Formats: sequence, structure tokens, C-alpha cells
Amino acid sequence: MFRLLFLLCLIWGFNFVVMKTANQFFSPEIFVTYRFSLGAAILLFFVYLKKLPLPPKKFWLWIFLTGFFQIAIGASIVQYCFKFLDAGLVSVLNYTMPVWVTILAYFFLNEPLTKKKIFGIAISIAGVAVLMNINLTGKFFAIILALLAAIAWAIGNVMMKAKLSKCEPITMTTWQMVVGAIFLAIYSTMQGDHLVYWTPLSVACLLYNAVIASAFAFFLWVYVLEHMQASKASISVLGVPVFGVLGGVICLGEPLTLSIVIGMCMVLTGIILVQHS
Repeated sequence: MFRLLFLLCLIWGFNFVVMKTANQFFSPEIFVTYRFSLGAAILLFFVYLKKLPLPPKKFWLWIFLTGFFQIAIGASIVQYCFKFLDAGLVSVLNYTMPVWVTILAYFFLNEPLTKKKIFGIAISIAGVAVLMNINLTGKFFAIILALLAAIAWAIGNVMMKAKLSKCEPITMTTWQMVVGAIFLAIYSTMQGDHLVYWTPLSVACLLYNAVIASAFAFFLWVYVLEHMQASKASISVLGVPVFGVLGGVICLGEPLTLSIVIGMCMVLTGIILVQHS
């Protein structure tokens, strides 16, 4: 099972390199629209083959809202941030999501904030502060946006925990992706910035995102959750930003200074404390 988790972390971590590369060929909103439209089509085909029914009506509002926050808002902001930030930094900021979930869960799910959780939150926020002061003049706005993307992802997760825990996961994710793709298609049409350069590399970026990092990785994640404790699986995927950072250094020549390493380690340490408390 840990081999599958390693593969999942590798797929999702390397995807930050792929998404940053994709910005050379696509405007961010067009790329995420193509990515999730193709991913939704693959999942819809799977649902059709399995003859899975539509989710009950009571779940649709929450599927709509989670699709909006997690895909239309969260994923599109992350893709935009690659215009200004390194892939490794975006991956670390994106995976502050568990910290924001912990804070939101205290207010909306009545989950306790233990001393260990508070300490973990403090370390993560301090780590983000370190990262924000490392030769990033003029990029603070992009860092704030990346954190907002993580918060949007966290809002969606809290909604799912509160309102969608009894909804069949495959159909739920499929229709979340459909909703997100529709919002993104409308936005990209209104935006009017339709930069697309079709090359073998751009096609590879799109296929990797839609087929491997979205559809295939989702099935892999569902399989892992069915055969492993959710808490252990959640902690294990914190390897994703590690692969994101290494991928950025190896494939894109991104810098890896001691200060950056310290900031990222603080963020990851805080997240582990939060999830392990």
C-alpha cells in the first residue's frame, strides 16, 4: 500500500512542475478549463460504464459549492500563481490546506483545538512568514493568492465532511469536476485571454494533468483510502510538496537555499503536528 502512496505523491508532486510548464503554452484559465473538462469527461465515462446513479437531490447544493470552491476557485488560482512563483513554493503553500481545515473545523464542525494543533498551526504560519521574506519582492500578492487557494480547498473539504460524508465518492467527485469545469468555461470565455500553443509538450502537459494527475490519481487515492486509515493516508500525502520542490529543482532549475528549506520544513512540521494530534 505504501508503494501506491509513494506513486501517488510522485504523480501529484511532479504535477506542480507540469502545471508550471503548461503556462508556457496556455493562459492559466484556459489550461484549467481544458484540464478539468477532459478529467470530467473521463470520470463521466467511468460512471456510465459502472451505471452509477446520480447523487440524491439533498447533496446537489453541496456538490455545486464544493466544485466551485475546490476546482473553479482553488485550482484556477494555483495555476495563475505559477506565473509568479516557483513550482516548489506553490506546492508547499497549497499544502497548507490541513492547517486551514483545522481552523475552520473548530468554528464550523465543533472539532477541538488542542494545544498540539495550535502549536502546529503556529509553526506552519511562521514557516509561511519565513517563505514570504525570501527574495520575493513584488511576489507577495501571488503568495497571498496561493494561500487563498489553499483556504478555498479547505472550505470545500469542510463542506464535504459536514454535508457530503454519506455521498458516494466517485459520483461526488465526478460531478464536482463537472461543476468546476462549467464555471471555468464560463469564466475563460468572459476573460477572452485564449492563449494556446499546441505542441507535443503542451499536449503532454494537458494529458498528464487530466488523465494521470486527475482521473487516475483520484482512483488511486480512493483505493488507498479504502485499504488504509484515513489519518495515515492524509499524513503520507504530505510527501507531495516534497516531490514538488525536488521536481522544481531538478526539472526547472529552481533555487533551493537554506532559508527556503527551513521555511518549507516549518510548514510541513506544523501540518504533521496538526494532523497527528
